[in-house]
Amino acid sequence: MDSLIQAAAAALAGGDILGALKRVALRDDPSALALRGIAMAQLGDFERAKTLLKRAAQAFGRKDELSRARCVVAQAEIALVSRDLNWPSHALDAAWATLATHGDVVNAAHARNLAARRLLLIGRLDQAEQLLAEFDPAPLPPASRAAYELTVAGVAIRRLDTKRASAAFSRAGRAARQADIPALTIEVDSAVRVLHTPAARAITGGQERLVLLDQAQALLAAEVLVVDACRNAVRGRQASVPLATRPILFALARLLGEAWPGDVSRETLLARAFRAKRIDESHRARLRVEMGRLRAALHGLAQINATRRGFALAPCHADTVVVLAPLVDEPHAAVLALLADGEAWSSSGLAIALGASPRTVQRALEQLAAAGKAQPFGGGRARRWTLSCVPGFPTALLLPGPMPGG
Repeated sequence: MDSLIQAAAAALAGGDILGALKRVALRDDPSALALRGIAMAQLGDFERAKTLLKRAAQAFGRKDELSRARCVVAQAEIALVSRDLNWPSHALDAAWATLATHGDVVNAAHARNLAARRLLLIGRLDQAEQLLAEFDPAPLPPASRAAYELTVAGVAIRRLDTKRASAAFSRAGRAARQADIPALTIEVDSAVRVLHTPAARAITGGQERLVLLDQAQALLAAEVLVVDACRNAVRGRQASVPLATRPILFALARLLGEAWPGDVSRETLLARAFRAKRIDESHRARLRVEMGRLRAALHGLAQINATRRGFALAPCHADTVVVLAPLVDEPHAAVLALLADGEAWSSSGLAIALGASPRTVQRALEQLAAAGKAQPFGGGRARRWTLSCVPGFPTALLLPGPMPGG
């Protein structure tokens, strides 16, 4: 490696993007192409970056498989940042194997961290944790170590383990300061705010209060019955009943939870859960059927008692019922929560992260755009979506992944 390439690489590692480009801007050898691609990615020109890195990988060819593997890792990082979750993850696995075989422990660890970050985005927390546990982050330089700790914190946040998340954020902050890259320090500081901003609303006995993530964690571990409107589940300390695929049952459970210790009239239940405009005997019969199903689903957690005017919720092993609701009640809250990470998402990436069909996500985005809550840019396959200013977002409780007891 000649001195100009070494100087450009050192400049990139230190966050001096323009300094790196000055050294390799007029060169077309594979190493220069790779460095230019990484620099363009850091400037946000992902399309140009992908083109340069692809050219570099082809130029390295089979004779220099180590350099080619490094280009693949760089391409994977661009795909991750641009939320191209369709990018072939097996290519990153192959690059990791090549790097590990050649003893490039730093880039091999970076490849594993990128794979873990992708799994985190799509809510596969168990697999992400397994990948993170399989490699030693000690060889990583400070900038990559900060990224690793942010991934660890992200997994902990989604598991509502705020103590572990706080420790990881502290380590990420130290690594970012050691790297002395202002953009990285800002990224870590921004991520830490999730621990200190309201994550949800807790509704008890008609009274509402904002709660932080650690307070939400405490609620889910306490001897209370939680109607979790962030994950559409009813949770006790020892058991959890998921109702995400049974929206009518969850709507009834939430209405009963918000009214506890009082009851809810049949008319209110029909109007709000069934959206019935003109109530007739068929609606009342359906309400009785759905209440029977809800009783069966919540067996052991709560009873549903009929009253003169409607129904009331009675927890079996708890003294209190709490409804944990999003900061803003929004039918497409999960889409907004993903968009709120500040990156530009494709509709296909959102569909993969949410486990929904592309058409379902596209309809949601169109409705959010019509309401001024999301905005697109670009066209065709390059079209991306970002978040407009929506008060109350983001909240980590809406991101994909299991919750405690789930």
